[in-house]
Amino acid sequence: MSHSKRPLSPHLQVYSPQLTSMMSIAHRISGVALCAGGLLIMFGLLALADGMDSWNAFRKHCGEWYGTGIIIAFMVTLVYHWLNGIRHLAWDSGYGLDIKHTYFTGKLVVTLVVVVSALIIWLGMRSAT
Repeated sequence: MSHSKRPLSPHLQVYSPQLTSMMSIAHRISGVALCAGGLLIMFGLLALADGMDSWNAFRKHCGEWYGTGIIIAFMVTLVYHWLNGIRHLAWDSGYGLDIKHTYFTGKLVVTLVVVVSALIIWLGMRSAT
Protein backbone atom coordinates (compact mmCIF):
# COMPACT_ATOMS: atom_id res chain seq x y z
CA MET A 1 0.00 0.00 0.00
CA SER A 2 1.40 3.37 -1.01
CA HIS A 3 1.41 6.15 1.54
CA SER A 4 2.37 8.88 -0.92
CA LYS A 5 -1.25 10.10 -1.34
CA ARG A 6 -1.90 10.63 2.37
CA PRO A 7 -0.84 13.83 4.10
CA LEU A 8 1.90 13.36 6.68
CA SER A 9 0.01 15.38 9.27
CA PRO A 10 -3.37 17.08 9.50
CA HIS A 11 -3.48 20.51 7.91
CA LEU A 12 -5.94 23.27 7.04
CA GLN A 13 -7.69 21.32 4.27
CA VAL A 14 -8.68 18.57 6.71
CA TYR A 15 -10.31 20.63 9.48
CA SER A 16 -13.07 23.23 9.35
CA PRO A 17 -12.10 26.65 10.70
CA GLN A 18 -12.66 27.17 14.43
CA LEU A 19 -12.34 30.29 16.55
CA THR A 20 -9.28 28.93 18.33
CA SER A 21 -7.38 27.97 15.18
CA MET A 22 -8.26 31.19 13.34
CA MET A 23 -7.14 33.30 16.31
CA SER A 24 -3.89 31.37 16.50
CA ILE A 25 -3.21 31.99 12.83
CA ALA A 26 -4.22 35.64 13.18
CA HIS A 27 -1.86 36.03 16.15
CA ARG A 28 1.07 34.83 14.06
CA ILE A 29 0.10 37.02 11.10
CA SER A 30 -0.33 40.04 13.39
CA GLY A 31 3.18 39.49 14.76
CA VAL A 32 4.61 39.63 11.24
CA ALA A 33 2.48 42.70 10.43
CA LEU A 34 3.76 44.44 13.55
CA CYS A 35 7.32 43.90 12.33
CA ALA A 36 6.36 45.66 9.08
CA GLY A 37 4.74 48.42 11.12
CA GLY A 38 7.95 48.73 13.10
CA LEU A 39 9.71 49.51 9.82
CA LEU A 40 7.24 52.32 9.19
CA ILE A 41 7.97 53.74 12.64
CA MET A 42 11.67 53.50 11.82
CA PHE A 43 11.11 55.41 8.56
CA GLY A 44 9.26 58.10 10.52
CA LEU A 45 12.12 58.41 12.98
CA LEU A 46 14.65 58.59 10.14
CA ALA A 47 12.56 61.30 8.47
CA LEU A 48 12.44 63.20 11.76
CA ALA A 49 16.20 62.89 12.17
CA ASP A 50 16.78 64.04 8.58
CA GLY A 51 15.08 67.38 9.09
CA MET A 52 11.83 69.23 8.67
CA ASP A 53 11.52 68.67 4.91
CA SER A 54 11.70 64.89 5.30
CA TRP A 55 9.45 64.94 8.37
CA ASN A 56 6.82 67.07 6.61
CA ALA A 57 6.87 64.73 3.61
CA PHE A 58 6.38 61.74 5.93
CA ARG A 59 3.53 63.51 7.74
CA LYS A 60 1.92 64.36 4.41
CA HIS A 61 1.77 60.66 3.51
CA CYS A 62 0.42 59.79 6.97
CA GLY A 63 -2.41 62.28 6.44
CA GLU A 64 -3.48 60.82 3.08
CA TRP A 65 -6.24 58.17 2.94
CA TYR A 66 -3.75 55.35 2.45
CA GLY A 67 -1.52 56.57 5.28
CA THR A 68 -4.47 56.84 7.63
CA GLY A 69 -5.56 53.33 6.59
CA ILE A 70 -2.11 51.94 7.30
CA ILE A 71 -1.99 53.66 10.70
CA ILE A 72 -5.43 52.32 11.64
CA ALA A 73 -4.54 48.81 10.44
CA PHE A 74 -1.31 48.94 12.46
CA MET A 75 -3.18 50.11 15.55
CA VAL A 76 -5.87 47.40 15.26
CA THR A 77 -3.17 44.79 14.72
CA LEU A 78 -1.27 46.04 17.77
CA VAL A 79 -4.42 45.95 19.95
CA TYR A 80 -5.26 42.41 18.76
CA HIS A 81 -1.75 41.09 19.30
CA TRP A 82 -1.56 42.71 22.74
CA LEU A 83 -4.92 41.39 23.98
CA ASN A 84 -4.45 37.93 22.49
CA GLY A 85 -0.93 37.88 23.94
CA ILE A 86 -2.41 38.44 27.41
CA ARG A 87 -4.69 35.46 26.71
CA HIS A 88 -1.66 33.36 25.79
CA LEU A 89 0.13 34.43 28.96
CA ALA A 90 -2.87 33.25 30.97
CA TRP A 91 -2.68 29.89 29.20
CA ASP A 92 1.05 29.69 29.90
CA SER A 93 0.20 30.16 33.59
CA GLY A 94 -2.32 27.32 33.42
CA TYR A 95 -5.52 29.41 33.40
CA GLY A 96 -8.42 29.09 30.96
CA LEU A 97 -7.24 25.98 29.15
CA ASP A 98 -10.60 24.20 29.06
CA ILE A 99 -12.67 24.60 25.90
CA LYS A 100 -15.39 26.69 27.57
CA HIS A 101 -12.91 29.33 28.79
CA THR A 102 -10.92 29.17 25.58
CA TYR A 103 -13.95 30.16 23.52
CA PHE A 104 -15.09 32.73 26.09
CA THR A 105 -11.71 34.48 26.13
CA GLY A 106 -11.49 34.27 22.33
CA LYS A 107 -14.83 36.03 21.94
CA LEU A 108 -13.81 38.50 24.65
CA VAL A 109 -10.59 39.34 22.81
CA VAL A 110 -12.43 39.90 19.52
CA THR A 111 -15.01 42.11 21.25
CA LEU A 112 -12.36 44.09 23.11
CA VAL A 113 -10.35 44.60 19.92
CA VAL A 114 -13.38 46.22 18.30
CA VAL A 115 -14.22 48.34 21.37
CA VAL A 116 -10.66 49.44 22.18
CA SER A 117 -9.82 50.14 18.52
CA ALA A 118 -13.00 52.18 18.05
CA LEU A 119 -12.20 54.12 21.23
CA ILE A 120 -8.65 54.86 20.07
CA ILE A 121 -9.88 55.97 16.63
CA TRP A 122 -12.56 58.17 18.23
CA LEU A 123 -10.04 59.74 20.60
CA GLY A 124 -7.62 60.29 17.72
CA MET A 125 -10.27 61.97 15.58
CA ARG A 126 -11.39 64.07 18.54
CA SER A 127 -7.87 65.29 19.29
CA ALA A 128 -7.19 66.06 15.61
CA THR A 129 -9.92 68.69 15.53
